[in-house]
Amino acid sequence: MMPELGKYAGTVLSAYAVSLVLIVVLVAVSLWRARRVRAALDRVEKRGPRS
Repeated sequence: MMPELGKYAGTVLSAYAVSLVLIVVLVAVSLWRARRVRAALDRVEKRGPRS
């Protein structure tokens, strides 16, 4: 079900590809940062309450 893109096919498909790559990168960076934040929170919680 691919629409006929004519002479713009390369431009449109490359825009889709770039968008997909950017979404994958954003998800990967978000997961990486969440892991770092979770590890930092675990370290703070293991220190216990400050007196």
